[in-house]
Amino acid sequence: MTRTDVPSADTSGPSGLREQAARYALLPLRIFLGVTFVYAGLDKLTDSAFLSASGPGSIGEQMHGVRDTSAIPALVDWALLSPVGFAVVLAIGELLVGLGVLAGLLTRIAATGGALISLSLWLTVSWQVSPYYYGNDLIYLMAWIPMILAGAPYLSLDSVIRSRRSRRTA
Repeated sequence: MTRTDVPSADTSGPSGLREQAARYALLPLRIFLGVTFVYAGLDKLTDSAFLSASGPGSIGEQMHGVRDTSAIPALVDWALLSPVGFAVVLAIGELLVGLGVLAGLLTRIAATGGALISLSLWLTVSWQVSPYYYGNDLIYLMAWIPMILAGAPYLSLDSVIRSRRSRRTA
């Protein structure tokens, strides 16, 4: 943990507590998104039914089911060229995004990956959900935006790397 990760000594007053709350405001979101994406990736990689081109619960069946109602049917058609390969890439992407965000390593890049995954799932899988706010992929897309903008400035490997670089240049 770097010096910037350690809370200041004076948190006794209301302004000190507010400052600490503001400093760590994105930490719960970072943990939630990281754990959720790690879980989603592992769940896909360990589900033999999902990792099949056809059959109940398979990626192929799911993609055929949403193809005609998606905003971008061509994206689904592209994934259907190799549904199992697409499912593996999606799962590994979710896993890497989740681990990156949890560790706070290349957080903005990981969050951008998470947003792109969420965007593609919103435009394909949950596009037809009505009303739109029942579709969780849009909510995940919006949740990634603060992580893209702010990164993980505290309690992260990014902050450790940044601190070491600044010490070397000083």
